[in-house]
Amino acid sequence: MLIKEGRIIINGKKAELGEMVEESDKIIVEGDLKKLVYLAFNKPEGIITHSPQDDEVSIADILKFNVDVFPLGRLDKDSRGLIMLSNDGRITDKLLNPIYAHEKEYEVEVTAPVSKSFLKQMERGVRLNGGYITQKCVLRKINEYSFSIILTEGKRRQIRRMCAALGYKIIDLRRVRVMNIVLGNLKEGNYRILSALEQKEFLSKLEL
Repeated sequence: MLIKEGRIIINGKKAELGEMVEESDKIIVEGDLKKLVYLAFNKPEGIITHSPQDDEVSIADILKFNVDVFPLGRLDKDSRGLIMLSNDGRITDKLLNPIYAHEKEYEVEVTAPVSKSFLKQMERGVRLNGGYITQKCVLRKINEYSFSIILTEGKRRQIRRMCAALGYKIIDLRRVRVMNIVLGNLKEGNYRILSALEQKEFLSKLEL
């Protein structure tokens, strides 16, 4: 009954009848929560989002919070920076589905000088292996070897694949913004609860 009503949430997605779950899965029954919480977390490099294998360490292993929350989306193991955490199962599709075109901003350091032609090619769209051409995006040069990029889509390891297609290798990749939520001076491995104003704007942009 609860599954049919869409009240069972597994790892941020509504459960389907007959779906198998594992011990490490985050299962939430909507309506049982006393309070919905929304966190900004600064993920260190080397930490995976969830479902660790072998000796891997996940966000859940290092997060010290008194309410079970799950990551909203992913951030590669070798990337760092802002990832949103919540116990609100309504958010996942609203935030991650590319049809909503929500902005995510990253700062990237590469091994070769950032040229004007590189910035233009990245902004125009890059053909990846398999023939997919990335959507238009916004870039800004920070210094000789660094740039910021704002995406509204999120293909797997997209920025790394875009750079590689143009002959650039990434040294450091850090997400600094998700919609209106900014990483700021939050230290790696730490979290903060969104302010009332941040939360209101965040949920409003998600139409929740």
